[in-house]
Amino acid sequence: MPLIALTGGIASGKSTIAARLGALGAVVVDADALAREVVEPGEPAFRAVRDAFGDGVLREDGSLDRAALGRIVFSDPGRRHVLNGIVHPAVLHRSQAAFAAAFARDRGAVVVYDVPLIDARGIGEFDRIVVADAPAEVRIERLVRLRGMTGEDARARIAAQLSDEERRALATDLIDTSGSLEQTLERTDALWTRLRR
Repeated sequence: MPLIALTGGIASGKSTIAARLGALGAVVVDADALAREVVEPGEPAFRAVRDAFGDGVLREDGSLDRAALGRIVFSDPGRRHVLNGIVHPAVLHRSQAAFAAAFARDRGAVVVYDVPLIDARGIGEFDRIVVADAPAEVRIERLVRLRGMTGEDARARIAAQLSDEERRALATDLIDTSGSLEQTLERTDALWTRLRR
């Protein structure tokens, strides 16, 4: 019943690896999905974000405008720290509940936590840390081509995250995602074989 953290920088191919592991039989807990849930209207974290950032980060329907909030926090490390202090504890609580539920359903499950941000303080509970790894220039090109970002915005997003070296230092398993999709899937399949031993 291994608990695996799967991490990687923006546009690193982490979601591709998570989807493949899920198709192979892993229970995937998506931190980004949880982060969206905890800031839905009516949630305590939503109220805290609104109080900290004002109504300018809300859409007309009263929901959170994630793009507007992103423009603020990715250009100001202090504001990003404020947001992380609100959202991360709520996501941590939800993720731990999801891990417990998965293992309660199947004690032999492989549970994969698909999480963009992890540091040395957060790795103790995981049996393995899998890092999706692609050079920054590859990720910038993907962000521009696939998500329509400007090169400047893509660089700012990458700079706001852990460095490649910091992520690699945490890894028990590194999956090079800089090549073709087929290569990434083959490497993910090989990881799955190792996890099931």
